[in-house]
Parts: sequence; structure tokens; C-alpha cells
Amino acid sequence: MTNRSLFTKSLRAQILCGLLIALATSVLSSCHSDNFLAYKFPQFPFANRPVPPSLLANRVMVGITANGGTSGNLEILDALRDIRSNIENTKMSFSISGFSSGYPSMILSFPSEIVGYVYSNTNGDVQIINYGKESDTGSAGTFPGATSIAIPPTFGHFYAALGSSGLLEVVDNTTGKSYGMNVPNVFQVVVNQGDSVVLAMVRNSNTVYRLIKLNANQYVTATAAIAAIGAVDCEPLNLPIYCVVPVNTGSTTTAFDRPVGAYFSLDGNTVYVLNCGAECGGTASSVTNLLPGALLVNSYINSTDPAQQNPNSYSSTTPVPGGVTTAVADTTTLYVAGQQQQPDGLFAGNLSTINLASNTVTSVTSISDGTHNKILLADDNTLWIGSHLCATGERAARAAQQLAAGQVTDQTANYNCLTRVALPSGSTPISASIVPAVTQVPKGSTTSPVIVPFPNTNQNEAYYGDLTGLCWVQGLHKMYTAYGGQIHAFNTADGSEINNVNIIVQGTALDVAYMDAVTDAAN
Repeated sequence: MTNRSLFTKSLRAQILCGLLIALATSVLSSCHSDNFLAYKFPQFPFANRPVPPSLLANRVMVGITANGGTSGNLEILDALRDIRSNIENTKMSFSISGFSSGYPSMILSFPSEIVGYVYSNTNGDVQIINYGKESDTGSAGTFPGATSIAIPPTFGHFYAALGSSGLLEVVDNTTGKSYGMNVPNVFQVVVNQGDSVVLAMVRNSNTVYRLIKLNANQYVTATAAIAAIGAVDCEPLNLPIYCVVPVNTGSTTTAFDRPVGAYFSLDGNTVYVLNCGAECGGTASSVTNLLPGALLVNSYINSTDPAQQNPNSYSSTTPVPGGVTTAVADTTTLYVAGQQQQPDGLFAGNLSTINLASNTVTSVTSISDGTHNKILLADDNTLWIGSHLCATGERAARAAQQLAAGQVTDQTANYNCLTRVALPSGSTPISASIVPAVTQVPKGSTTSPVIVPFPNTNQNEAYYGDLTGLCWVQGLHKMYTAYGGQIHAFNTADGSEINNVNIIVQGTALDVAYMDAVTDAAN
């Protein structure tokens, strides 16, 4: 009995130990499974996109510079979890392999094509980034001193405005050749989705230029071509191929007023030229509608009639008193942002909506001051607008005046550079708020001021700084930004800021791009 009792106790102990081991193994396996599932891709990823080495499905790429721009890198953030590392903390950061160009200030992102192009101010080069491999695959060209680069999603050509040298550079990837045309003070170049219309703008000018491609061996020399068609330049010198000519607006001599860019309609039937007006030293801001059929690069007609060589493209002009420097559209409305000069000589930011059917301004809403050059539609029926030099506008000046007059306890009026716009829905009107939220406190009030949630290293509790990068994390109700040199993320639903403690980057954040967007419109 004793031996049998001992045996029974031993057997029970073994069974109990086995159950404990099985339970522990199950727990560990469950933890590992959860972690694994967090990075598990479906059998057939969206659009058959490759699974990246990082195993992250919602990636934001950040252009970062350090050491004054002599070195740079492209870091990848997990925008689903808002972290820099993996969830196990076994890998503390992710980056684009092989990239080292200094000051990567401009990201041209094409998530639909699984590629991006990154321009470095320091090196003047454009590097090709493979989103599937998360690697730098080589140079797309060198554009020293570029103030603007335009790349169509067909990638047949690259275009650059080299402001320092006054050249409009055309890289023809179909032939492997490059052409630099003299266009003094050129600073902006734009191209449509189909790579069929290319326009260029010149500083302090009321002229817009278009690129044309000549028929084969049409002119013996560039000089002959320039004289024949009224071009500002043609290249190459012998047997020229490309020319730059002024856009023909017929008898309308005031079609443009300090043009700074163009936006191409979603249906491809209209080119909206953005006239900066008084904000850029001109007279009146507006949007000029052009007919793209008269601007086609490859539609040059061999004729002695100038009207056939360079047909009239002008359609109409819509005055926009609120200012125009950037634009985006949906199916019914063109949204334009800019600044309007105030009686004291300073400028104040505005968003103007233009009805596309009637070409009339339907509303004007006050937004952040500064030069507006970022604008995106996003989740929750919102529009986001970014600018720079906001602290030089009307809002900051008004805050300083109130402080000097003893009306407030400190200068914490909200003159930041990012605006969230809630678009109209039913009977709800359009509304705008500057983010992050900052308010002034009246003199004598016991209420504490609302400061920026996560100050940058300058510890300015009222002002983040310039907004230099903006991307929409589609479907996750988030906007990621390069804001005052650091990463800040916001919820589209209410504009609240997401704690950025785990997405702070080392160095200065210059630009951002959502690599896994469904369309190219997220950046």
C-alpha cells in the first residue's frame, strides 16, 4: 500500500507538472503568436504589393538631416502603432538601406507605383527609393540648386527648375538624354499625370511658360527655332528637340498675376494656374483656367502661323481676394489657400472654396498665416493645410500687440502653421482650427494657458515652427507631419495630437511620406 500510494502521488505530481508546462507553453506561444500576427500580411496583399523587409504595413518615411545637412537618412515609422521600433523592442528603428544623401528635403512619393524619389539640397541629387525592398536603388539625376522638381507617375521624364542657374532641366528617360533650357529666374515646374502638359513659372513675372517638343529635324539650329516660334530657349544647339515658349492667352493680357503653380483637374479637362497676386508682389490673386489641349508637349504644329504653332489656351479667370498659393480639388470644389494683405501691411491666411461648375468663390475661411504650400484631403471629411513663416503674419503681430497693451498674460495666441478644416456636411458649415490648440489668457485670469502638447527642442510653448512635411495615413484617421523639425501626428477626427514620444527622430525632420497609401494623393 505504501509503494502504491507513493506511486500514485508521483503520478499525480507528474501530471500536474505536465499541465503547468503545457499552460506555460500555451501562454508563451500565444504571446509569440500575437506578436507574429501583428506583422502578418494577407496571402494576397493589396495590389499584389511586396511584403517589405520591415514587415510594417503602415509606413511613414521621414527625411532627416543631421550635422548641418552634411549627412542624412530616411527613417521608417510604424504609423499604425505610432512607434519607431518593432513591438518586441528587438529592433529599435527602421530605415531605407543605402541612402546617405545630406538634407533630404523633398520626397516625391508614388505608393501606387511602389517607389519614391528623394531630393537632397546638399548633394543636388534625386535618389530612387524602392518601397518594396526599402532600399536606395540609385540616382535618377543631379539637379543642383533645384527649387522645384516634377515627376509624372509614368516616369518617362523628370523636370526641374534650377533657380540658382536659371535652367529648366528636362531628363528624357526614353532616350537617356538631358536638356537644360535657359529660363532666367525660373523657380517652379509642374506636370500633369499623363506627362503631356509641362508648365514653368518665373519669379516676379506675369508669364507662364510651356514646354514643347519639336518635330524631328525641324530646325537646324536653336537660334532658328527661337526666331521661328518665339521661344525663350531651345535645346540642343544643333537640331533642337525641346523649346520653352510663353503660354498664349490670346487677347487677355492680364491672365496671370505672379503665378506660383498649377493644379490639374481630376478629369484632365482644365489646368488651374495659381496666381499669388499681392502676397508675391503682384496686384490681385486669382485662379486662371487653361485648356490643356492647347498646351500639349507633343502637339507642336509645323506651321508659319503663330496661332497654330502656339494656340490660345485661355478659358477664364476667377478672382480670389483671400489669396492663392496652393490648391486641391474634389469632384465639385476647388480649395485654394493663400494670404490676403491687411490694412497694416501684414498678411493673414485664408481658405477659399471655388465652385467648379460656376467658377465662383463660395466661401472664405480664416486659417493659419504664412506661405501655404501643403494641402491634403483626408479622413473624416477633413482638409489639412500647412505653411511656413507663420510667425511673421497678422496673428503673431496681433498677439504681440495685445501683450504690449497688457491685455493678456503672455503671448500664446495660436499662430502655428497647420490648419485642420472640417468640410461642410449637410447643414454643418465649414470650420477651421489651427493645430495644435493654443489659446491666450486674458490679463488677471486664473486660467492657465493651453500650450503646445509636445514642445520641440526649442521649448517654445506657443509655436512649433514651419510645417515642411505633410502626409495622410489613409484609413487610420491620422496625419503625420514634419513640423518645426520634428515628427508630430494628429487625429483627423478632432485634430488632437497623438503623443509623439515614440516617433521622435534624431536630427531634423524635413519631409514625410506615407509609403503604403492606396493612391498617390496621400502625399
